[in-house]
Formats: sequence, C-alpha cells, structure tokens
Amino acid sequence: MNCILGIDTSNYKTSVAVLREDGQLVFQRSELLEVEKGKCGLRQSQAYFLHGQRLPEYMKDAFGSLVNEDDVAGVAVSFRPRDLDESYMPVFLAGLQAGLNVSTALGIPVYGFSHQEGHIHAAMKDIGCAGDRGALWGPEEGKKFLFFHLSGGTTEVLLCRRTGCHYSAGIVGGTKDISIGQLLDRAGVQAGFPFPAGRYLDELALSEAVKGMPSRVKTDDGWFNLSGQETQIRKMITPDDVSIVPGMFCMLTELLKEESLYLSGKYGTDMTVMAGGVAASLYLRKNVLVEGHKISWGSPQLSGDNAVGIAGLGMRAFQSGRPSEAGSLLEFMRH
Repeated sequence: MNCILGIDTSNYKTSVAVLREDGQLVFQRSELLEVEKGKCGLRQSQAYFLHGQRLPEYMKDAFGSLVNEDDVAGVAVSFRPRDLDESYMPVFLAGLQAGLNVSTALGIPVYGFSHQEGHIHAAMKDIGCAGDRGALWGPEEGKKFLFFHLSGGTTEVLLCRRTGCHYSAGIVGGTKDISIGQLLDRAGVQAGFPFPAGRYLDELALSEAVKGMPSRVKTDDGWFNLSGQETQIRKMITPDDVSIVPGMFCMLTELLKEESLYLSGKYGTDMTVMAGGVAASLYLRKNVLVEGHKISWGSPQLSGDNAVGIAGLGMRAFQSGRPSEAGSLLEFMRH
C-alpha cells in the first residue's frame, strides 16, 4: 500500500512519520532537541546540527517499519515556517535536504509545505471534523475556521480555509510581543525547570489551587501584549516559590476564551481549533471552554511539532496527482 514519508525539523523537535493512503499511521517518532540546563532555546546552527545527527537513525527506523521499502510513494517536508515567500528559517533545511535525498535515491516525488500548515493539518486528524475521509481528515474545501497556533515561539490566531493540498492562513490576532510559550518557558527556567518548561508548569497548575494572579491581559481587536505579565510573574517566581503558576494558567485561560469568542463573532466562524506545543496543556484543555461555541483540540501527542500533518498533506498531494516539487525545493535550498 502506498505510503508517504513526512519530515519536520523545527527549532524544538525532530519529527519523522510514515502514513498509509488509508490514513493509518505506520510510524511516528518525534523528540525534543536537547537544550543546556538554564538556557531558553537553541541557536539555528545548533538545532540544524542536532537534526543532522538524529535524522539518519529516524529514517532507518521509519523504513524498518515497512514491509516493503517500495511502499514509500512520496516524501513530504516542512521547508519554511509559514506559507509566504519571505518566510525562512535555516533549521528547516535539515529536513528539506533529507527529503530531497530520499526523493532522488528512490525516484519518488517530494512535496513541500510550511511548518504551520503541518500544525493545522495534524490537529485535523483527531477532532472529528473530517466529513470527507477520502481527502484525509478534511475539513471540507473552503470551510472557514479559526486556528490558534500556540507554540514555543508563536502565538497567532489565523483565519484559515482549506485550499486543495494547502491551507490559506491569514493572521487576525495574537501577541504583539512575546508568545505564550516564551512566557511559560522563561518563567519555568527561572524556577529551575528544564527547557521547554511548559509541561512541568502544567502539572503544577493542575495540582495546586490559584493563590494569586497576574493582571488581566488587555486585548485590542484580537491583539495583545504579554511582556507586562512576564515582568510581574518573573518578580514572583523562584525555585522556592512557584505559587503564581496556577494563577498564570488561569490568566491564560481567560485570555484564550476571550480571544476565541471575540474573533469567532467578528469573522462568523463556527469552528475554532487550537494546536501547537502549548496546546498540549491539560490545564488549558480542561478550562478553555466557551458556552455555545465549539473549541476543538488536536491530540496532545500531535499538538507539538511533528511530521504527521506534513505526511497527511503529502498524501493528499500524491493522491491528487500533483507533480514532484523537487526542482523548486532545490532552488529554495540553494537561496
């Protein structure tokens, strides 16, 4: 049965997946890049190097999961952060290079997508919006919906539509300064937790009562700033005192509820999807609820950076008969 190999190399994770044409996930491996204790991330050159170390082993395991290597009918890669001509980040070149090598060696097509599109599509796999299963997870062509991209470096609200093998995505709200992920990581690292710190803070928020809160985040037509709240929180949090953590998550809950309600009303959408690494938070999933408005979450496993969404988009491209994009992707890598 035809399969698509998906590759995603972000600034946080190395991810490889193999997806069958019936939608079954044959293989998935997605692991965080190692960050030195006390640091809040990696330089692009460091992340690129770490991906290069990992990818040979990941690819070996991916092909080892197949009954027949000839089942791999195509490769899909994330080669830039967003689906915009000016969007570029060197770290994605590690996965792009690997995908082009496999495509050339096996004589199979390669398809390129943005990392953000991969997030959007991965969330679709488990939220039950796919009325047209034959198109691999939906939603239906042209359906308008809100997508909250909540990751380590991004907090954006996108007005999206499915357009063939891609998604159109226009930014309609989000942060004007630091992301929610950066707020959590900076607070968590200051408290002595490893980077990325979100999951450790999430556990604390779930287990402890709210004892105090940072000030409410003020929004303006879907936009907001978080640097003021960051200053407040970092004055309060230490390795010996993490009592502000539940209040910080409560503040973020209210922010996301307000954003979802306002922007869905403004743009007339009846579907809101939240994904990205921050969206794996069990606290947020439990508490970001808006009466009369449906908010959907991808599975926690697929909320972070991963190749499953990229593989799904690649399978959609393969099934539609789209030609290989090896030439244009090679040209992108050279420039």
